[in-house]
Amino acid sequence: MNSPGTAARLSLVGVAWPLFVEQLLRILILNVDTFMVSHVSDGAVAALGVAQQVLVLSIILFNFIGIGSSVVITHHLGARDRAGADRIAAAAIGVNTWIGLLVSAAVAGLASLILRAQHLPPGLFVYARPFLTILGGTLFLDAQNVAMAAVLRAHGRTRDAMVVTGSQNLLNAAGNCVFLFGLFGAPRLGVTGVALSGAFARLAGFVALRFLVARRTGIWLGWRDYLTFPMHEVGRILRIGLPAAGENLSYWLALMRVTSFAARLGETPLAVATYTRTVMTWVILFAISIGLGTEILVGHLVGAGAFEEAYHRLLRSVRTGLLLVGAATLVFFLSGAWIFRAFTHDPAVLHGCATLLLVELVIEPGRVFNIVVINSLRATGDARFPVVMGACSMWLLWVPLAGVLSLATPLGVTGIWIAMACDEWVRGVMMYLRWKGRGWLKHAQRSRDDVAALASPEVAESA
Repeated sequence: MNSPGTAARLSLVGVAWPLFVEQLLRILILNVDTFMVSHVSDGAVAALGVAQQVLVLSIILFNFIGIGSSVVITHHLGARDRAGADRIAAAAIGVNTWIGLLVSAAVAGLASLILRAQHLPPGLFVYARPFLTILGGTLFLDAQNVAMAAVLRAHGRTRDAMVVTGSQNLLNAAGNCVFLFGLFGAPRLGVTGVALSGAFARLAGFVALRFLVARRTGIWLGWRDYLTFPMHEVGRILRIGLPAAGENLSYWLALMRVTSFAARLGETPLAVATYTRTVMTWVILFAISIGLGTEILVGHLVGAGAFEEAYHRLLRSVRTGLLLVGAATLVFFLSGAWIFRAFTHDPAVLHGCATLLLVELVIEPGRVFNIVVINSLRATGDARFPVVMGACSMWLLWVPLAGVLSLATPLGVTGIWIAMACDEWVRGVMMYLRWKGRGWLKHAQRSRDDVAALASPEVAESA
């Protein structure tokens, strides 16, 4: 058995804090868009929230390659097999490029149909349609960015992805100011201008990530890498990535479904849901960053065969996540009235947001178990259990309960949040019991054996 190797040189704080800043900046891009569009109208914000869900759903589809490749790369790096890690990285970037091109064409071409399926009020199409069409057409850039960022993270280069995201954020905010408010003589393009600035920022991020992947890892992709796909490497990526994407996809489809319930309740409840979800993503970032950081560490430990150390690493991460998320949720609950006034002054919207924040005090600790434990299960190779349990809870509990509580009772949008709390805790407890019961060990051993079978004789001999 190898020593932990690379994992021994990494720490949760060292890996997670750039991930936190990166994810914070990603969310800030959406928050900046929401904040600036709120100067147009609450209806424009509601429309933007629906359109953004479609874009997030597309990113989730790209992430099945990003997540799978990141996990497999950490296994090879943990086993000190750099050549194998590079083969996985090249395959991931090439495959995701083609997936991105197909999704871009579908979203841009079917924007109106997609928005109608979300029950978006007809009066809001003027905002949502151009936004979704323009950014949908650039999703192929996001697909490549996701794959390249995953490669950097697997190598422990989390700061590089953070810097690129920060630069994108600045470009996006500057472009919003120019086109939304007509600065420097530019035309006032409203929500369309927000979409154009977002597209340019994504292009700049692509150029920067392409340079950093080559500089940090030595991987230079030629045109042949986009036309030839090593099926064995792709298959190993998909074995982790497809179930992971299935779990994320199931969640966002369920979220889109329950958001359609809010849309049926009217423009004000939809705005309440959009504002609350936008603000609370800042809290979720703590769990996301700890989850991603733990995934990298556990992946390296699995590659090195240090299974017992991986087990305890996750338990420590869960405790850290509960502490940070609990404190952050309480801060947002106490300061919520001030925060939401930065977006709107509508009394009905403010009251609704305050009510949802109360439910968030229950939701977020449960979400910690989901995010952190699921990432670690995935890092061991145990990717199917989360998607099966998650889909059952979301579609047999969250969605039907949200429909009943929101549409058939006076609770309205609050009923959606109560149903969400039930789902998060049911899934969270199941994931934690899976880890404590060590049902993932056989998957970790299989992942370790796969690396040893494909690695050089020197690496295989040390397994």
